[in-house]
Amino acid sequence: MDKGERNVSSLNPNQSLVVQISKEAISSKGTRVCCEFSFAGRYLVLIPFSNKISISSKIKSVAERDRLKYTIQSILPKNFGVIIRTVAEGKSVVDLDGDLRLLMSKWESISRQLPQAKPPKLLLSEQGKTMKVLRDLLNKEFNNIVVNDEEIYHEIKTYLGSIAKDKVDIVKYHKNGESIFDAYGVTKQIKSGFGRVVPIKRTGAYLIIEHTEALQVIDVNSGQKVNPEVSQEENALNVNLVAAEEIVRQIRLRDLGGIIVIDFIDLKSAKNRKILYEKIKELMKRDSSKHNILPPSKFGLVQITRQRVRQQTRIQVLEKCPVCDGTGQVKSNLLLIDDIEQNLNHLILEQSLKKLVLEVNPFVYAFLKNGFWNYSKKWLWKYKQSIKITSSTDMHYLQYRFLNSDGEEIKL
Repeated sequence: MDKGERNVSSLNPNQSLVVQISKEAISSKGTRVCCEFSFAGRYLVLIPFSNKISISSKIKSVAERDRLKYTIQSILPKNFGVIIRTVAEGKSVVDLDGDLRLLMSKWESISRQLPQAKPPKLLLSEQGKTMKVLRDLLNKEFNNIVVNDEEIYHEIKTYLGSIAKDKVDIVKYHKNGESIFDAYGVTKQIKSGFGRVVPIKRTGAYLIIEHTEALQVIDVNSGQKVNPEVSQEENALNVNLVAAEEIVRQIRLRDLGGIIVIDFIDLKSAKNRKILYEKIKELMKRDSSKHNILPPSKFGLVQITRQRVRQQTRIQVLEKCPVCDGTGQVKSNLLLIDDIEQNLNHLILEQSLKKLVLEVNPFVYAFLKNGFWNYSKKWLWKYKQSIKITSSTDMHYLQYRFLNSDGEEIKL
């Protein structure tokens, strides 16, 4: 047996294990769990049963890396490892020690519960989404945090008091009865920013973002606005550089993951392709998710792989057509009548219902009642009972419904 097989064989049926959810469920992929625990804080990630100290590769200064390592070694208990996060750069011993103590308290809480714990039991839960966002994203650029929930408002103020006291005063409570998203124009931005077509401000260019099972595809279009005073190559480069900024923004907004293929406007010059590549790399530095960027191909394609840690954000900004049901095609009158007659067969011949009322669109009503030998009379002869037909302007062209003798809708 290899080492992995020996580990598996040491487990017994009905044996209890303490596990941590390391990755939430995404689409058809289930939740990922592990037995190697880690506790993420603002500056550090604590790893029990380890002695290793790792430092974020985004901290480039050798002197700063050495300082952080020696600082953690002086305060870290035995049998605990640590990953020093990027935001720890330049932080004092007091800040790092405070963060470490909070993480140690979480581990101690689990240790106290374990002897009496009976599975299944939740020993520790992650902070709420609000606190997690603040923990990972809060920086000096934050100048306002507006909250419309009083309980969360007090939680945020308490949390900021422990990690960033200078930011406590930027938290504001939204008391206005108006929706907070409407009051600050967020709804409008979401509607305009999450559609399939994304316009790029200050230019006539736009993006088309498509989602497939295997990858995400982003197409860059220059639109009609070009500068006639410069060459086509320079125009293409300028549009691509502006588009790159919006693309990186959309990747983070929508939390796109997996394989992302970007079809930029073709650039003939290798120098210009390199300028575009360096621009994308520079813009993606702010993205905390692990990613890899390949240089533009000769066809203008840039490939990005980005860590998928949760379900991507998709906001429906378009409504499905109620007439064609999103297919782009509608049934003819005769097919609509076939559908109605199939339901009549079921309701009258199989369910033995009486005194049915058929409600349809006024145009369909006129079609059904047209002529001496119309459908109303045909159904009377066929089913040996009268079927009352009424019209309603609230019904779209291909919509219909059946009502019983009490005027209640019959669910088909």
